[in-house]
Amino acid sequence: MARMGGRRHLKAIAAPFYYPILRKKYKWTIKPSPGPHPIHASLPLAIVLRELMKIVDTSGEARKVISEGKIAVDGRVVKNYKFPIGFFDVISIIPTNEFYRVIPKPTVFIDIISISEEEAWIKPLRIENKTTVKKGDLQLNLYGGYNILLRKEDIDKKGINYKTFDTVVMSLKDKSIIDHIPLQEGSLAIVVGGRNVGRIGKIVKIQKGMRAYRSLVTLEDANKHLFQTSLNHIYVIGRDKPVIKL
Repeated sequence: MARMGGRRHLKAIAAPFYYPILRKKYKWTIKPSPGPHPIHASLPLAIVLRELMKIVDTSGEARKVISEGKIAVDGRVVKNYKFPIGFFDVISIIPTNEFYRVIPKPTVFIDIISISEEEAWIKPLRIENKTTVKKGDLQLNLYGGYNILLRKEDIDKKGINYKTFDTVVMSLKDKSIIDHIPLQEGSLAIVVGGRNVGRIGKIVKIQKGMRAYRSLVTLEDANKHLFQTSLNHIYVIGRDKPVIKL
């Protein structure tokens, strides 16, 4: 496997397989800067604008648009053209009031779809870890670099048991939790890694192993076909239907 970390530059031939670039035409490509998503599961903002959204023709145009503050990610203006864009991020084109969400898709791995302004302010986030802090409060470490502190009295009042790999639906306006979807049999999930990336199905069975990557999840898609993937590739997105457009 080609080396991608530890350097400021990235050769096109060594870029992750899903990069939508001409690998033999140019020697170098844009490497994502450190941020909320790892290099093996993200695209630089400039490449997203140029290759996926096709609102610019060159990297130079993309850098100009981004530096002028015309692009927002999750409601926050981003001026770094190397900013890493990953699954379920919301990209807003401020001058035209257009909104797009990044989703996993079979074969291409990363894709974008147009969404409404109303949906652009919600985001499903998987719980990656949780920590009990002072006074019994709970800190949730979420997918995409988000962290939320929940007061013990609020948790006790709502009676919700937040677990790793559950999903919380967050409002991007005030960073509050508006829904909690547990990882359990019957929940709807999408695969975010492995050979089944982008496939959606109901969770039929969860076989727990010593670690997440050794736990096996069986899902059933809309055509009643069963498929399996490891637990760390599962991302819960709803109960009977997805909470977001896919």
